Amino acid sequence: MKFVKTFIATLVLLPALALASEGYPLDKAPDRANNMAALQNGAKLFVNYCLNCHSAVSMRYSRLKDLGLTDDQIKNNLLLAGDKVGDLMTTHLSVKDAKAWFGAAPPDLSVIARSKSSEAGSGPDWLYTYLRTYYKDESRPTGWNNMVFPNVGMPHVLWELQGVRSAEFEEVEDEHDHAKKTIEFKKFTMLTPGKLTPLEYDNEVADLVGYLNWMGEPAQSTRKRLGVWVLMWLSLLSLLAWRLNASYWKEVK
Repeated sequence: MKFVKTFIATLVLLPALALASEGYPLDKAPDRANNMAALQNGAKLFVNYCLNCHSAVSMRYSRLKDLGLTDDQIKNNLLLAGDKVGDLMTTHLSVKDAKAWFGAAPPDLSVIARSKSSEAGSGPDWLYTYLRTYYKDESRPTGWNNMVFPNVGMPHVLWELQGVRSAEFEEVEDEHDHAKKTIEFKKFTMLTPGKLTPLEYDNEVADLVGYLNWMGEPAQSTRKRLGVWVLMWLSLLSLLAWRLNASYWKEVK
């Protein structure tokens, strides 16, 4: 009975989740899974721009050696003052200060890509679009808003790289009900250029999202490679079992 109730609740929630994922269309995140240089750059961006407020308590700096980095490279380029290679990726921002500044403590990002996958289809696509659709909004406490996450509490930490943009909206009449109007996004307008060109910024965000996706499951590539070998081995065993079965029954007859 409990299973039936759970199943029915899931069916009821599916349309709601589908509607929640509608809105601003998600862009496809470039695949960085096998690009070690891109993942290393993503790790650097994460430490420099995300780890100031967010933490990743399921990840140790030492695990970055899986990306081809040495202990010295991690110490010289990625460690914060006082941290050690074996330490967890924690933030020095206190929960009290975080709540005072942002209204809530920033979430841990250890498995953010995987959690967004369950909420909005593709986690990397959601993150990739989210980090590229910030715009200036003086009505918000932080002065920023986002197309993917309306009324977001997090400010645009990458604004120096992307620049400052505004968003233009327009009223659109419903084709079936002319008395009904909706507000639709029209375009972004660059107010202050950033340090990077739009193409360069998109590439940096892709590296960061690639790292966040890798961090959610560092052994993902190994698991997939191992899975291929396991399936090949099982296929071979199945073939041998099939031929052995045929040989056995041949003798019985």
